[in-house]
Amino acid sequence: MKLLALLSLLILMLQEAGTASLSKEKREGDQPYGEGDSYAVLHLGDYVLSLDNYDEVIDPSNYDELTDYRDQLPQVKGTGLASLTRTRFTQSTEVARTLPSNPTMARPPTLGLLAAPANHGLPTCLICVCLGSSVYCDDTDLENIPPLPQTTAYLYARFNRISHIRAGDFKGLTKLKRIDLSGNSISSIDDKALRLLPALRDLILPENKLAALPVLPTSIEVLDVRMNRLQSSGIQPEAFRALEKLQFLYLADNLLDAIPRSLPLSLRSLHLQNNMIETMQSDVFCDAEEHRHTRRQLEDVRLDGNPINLSLFPSAYFCLPRLPTGRFV
Repeated sequence: MKLLALLSLLILMLQEAGTASLSKEKREGDQPYGEGDSYAVLHLGDYVLSLDNYDEVIDPSNYDELTDYRDQLPQVKGTGLASLTRTRFTQSTEVARTLPSNPTMARPPTLGLLAAPANHGLPTCLICVCLGSSVYCDDTDLENIPPLPQTTAYLYARFNRISHIRAGDFKGLTKLKRIDLSGNSISSIDDKALRLLPALRDLILPENKLAALPVLPTSIEVLDVRMNRLQSSGIQPEAFRALEKLQFLYLADNLLDAIPRSLPLSLRSLHLQNNMIETMQSDVFCDAEEHRHTRRQLEDVRLDGNPINLSLFPSAYFCLPRLPTGRFV
């Protein structure tokens, strides 16, 4: 009995040793071909590859058996570097195919106050400085009024190359209170450009090339058109009558040959120095038929630098709190 037991134990040990040897050989065969290579070695079993049977293993002429794995690459779940690289490349290619071919259309949207481009092809608030409700575009080589945020209340675009103000330049800017375009080359302003600005109080346009005034909104309080090319024929006879809030009117250093008519009673300061005025109407400031009419607010009238002799028109000043500044001899 003991001999049979020993023989059984010996047979069992030999079987376990054979199994371990086969497992070791199998593990060694599963090792990658090279370090870091994610591709497994092709196992042909007991098949011996030689020049005589090469065409039996791989037959290049048999195209029906070849498989196109490109359509399957996005579903590959390999963990090796090569598998991940191929998968991501294929996915990136598919995404690229869905993007528009036009580079402009593929550009992401611009964040900020504006998306409309200005003269430089950039949004206005990247060219100018936008601080709250104020937009500062001084000395930026602008040739036109840039698209402005709807909340703009104060615009400063001084010392640029703007030559014309178009009808739609300020469209929808109902909060715009001040426009300062000093030192440009503005020669014309469309009549529809300003009249629909209900909150506009200050219009500052000195050092431009204006020969005529546009239609102005009734909310205007300050109008500064000094150092332009303004002519009397460029001011409509009733241009200022409806401006019941106008307080400061600066028309110095132009080509005027007459004092504008129908000045509103709200006017406090009128500067007309350095023009070509030689004469005036007796009722230009006062109503000759209504002597009780006075202009107590109009204390600053400047006519110096004109060829007019103010002493020749004494009846024109009786309603003024002060005599105009100018030549009386």
